Amino acid sequence: MASAAEQLARNLNFSTFAKAKALQQRIWFTLGALLVYRLGTYIPVPGIDPDAYAATFQQAQQGVVGMFDMFAGGAVQRMAIFALNLIPYITASIVVQVITTASPRLEALKKEGESGRRKLNQYTRYLAVVFCAIQAYGIAIGLEGSQGVVLNPGWFFRISTVITLVGGTMFLMWLGEQITSRGVGNGISLIIFAGIVANLPGTIVQTLELSRTGALSTGWLFGILAIAIVVIAVIVFFERAQRRLLIQYPKRQVGNKMFQGDTSHLPLKLNTSGVIPVIFASSLLLLPATIASFAAQGDAPQWLQVTAALLGRGQPLYLFMYAALIMFFAFFYTSIVFNPTDTADNLKRSGGFIPGIRPGERTAQHIDFVLSRITVIGALYLMVVALIPEMIHSQLNVSQFIGGTSLLIMVTVTLDTVSQVQSHLIAQQYEGLVKKSRLGGRKR
Repeated sequence: MASAAEQLARNLNFSTFAKAKALQQRIWFTLGALLVYRLGTYIPVPGIDPDAYAATFQQAQQGVVGMFDMFAGGAVQRMAIFALNLIPYITASIVVQVITTASPRLEALKKEGESGRRKLNQYTRYLAVVFCAIQAYGIAIGLEGSQGVVLNPGWFFRISTVITLVGGTMFLMWLGEQITSRGVGNGISLIIFAGIVANLPGTIVQTLELSRTGALSTGWLFGILAIAIVVIAVIVFFERAQRRLLIQYPKRQVGNKMFQGDTSHLPLKLNTSGVIPVIFASSLLLLPATIASFAAQGDAPQWLQVTAALLGRGQPLYLFMYAALIMFFAFFYTSIVFNPTDTADNLKRSGGFIPGIRPGERTAQHIDFVLSRITVIGALYLMVVALIPEMIHSQLNVSQFIGGTSLLIMVTVTLDTVSQVQSHLIAQQYEGLVKKSRLGGRKR
């Protein structure tokens, strides 16, 4: 028999959405905030010659610059105030989480609840400012090193560029927090999602143009479409897949009444780490590959030219290192976001136990055993989803925005946002049922 929540979810329709005024306001706020973000990607950093910069960008977009531009929604291509996007903040959050696992003081702060979480978020913001300032200064130096890009090189340009780019990233951090609290979905993820989606029309046009000119056959065009559909289906399946551990609670007596023991499940996601392993593997691998390719130009040593060729996109060494990094970060980030020992302690305090497993340390070992094996499957899934578009890109010269990391981010963010919308609608229906049953109290 279906639960009450499942029955309500089946009854969701447009009329239910039309009655949810609070949800509509949240959606309109989210759309407005994303519109502000998109407008900011067209405001250029002052002191740059757009034509000279466009020519320089065309030479470097295949490396790490192109990957950053994908997440920034084209802001790097235009060198806009949001060129750094939220990459410094994401990097800072990962660093803080890693330090938290190694620092007893931060670990204790994490367990303090809401107040501890706010302090950790504040530390993350401070670290993001540092990372952002370093990257912004590096961008200013790189722009000055390009012939004719900067109109008036010097310290004034460097300082103004650092202030502009740091201010843009800080504004996006604030905007993401506002979306999370007053809108629908995770604000940080939605901003990255909006940047990737904004590039889709250009990607589709580029692919169709390749087919029109004969550079891409019609068979391969339909093949790419079929692969994209299959990849989306695979992402949806694996992101929703769970390994549920049966949890039982003993009988308890309240007053003179004896209540029977209850049962529930501990859901373990097949891909606990999400899209983080793919993002970090891409950035770590593209950075040395880009440096090696630039250094190998001209009269470079033979070994450096060979290294640059082996690290080229689609090459066997590149694909092997990409897969190895994804596997590493999948296990590494899973160990950060999920602690089997804490979960086992919480179960023990609440009286729950896994049938056949002794509470405490044995339960933690069993959870870790199961989690390690499903993480292998999740990492293999991420490797396949990430490597397929890399092979297509190297063989057919199709844009890197098709498939892989971009599809993974788009699908996972969409699933999370739809889930939150559904939760709001179910809450709306619950409120309606309470009012109909006169449990909401008499109005005065």
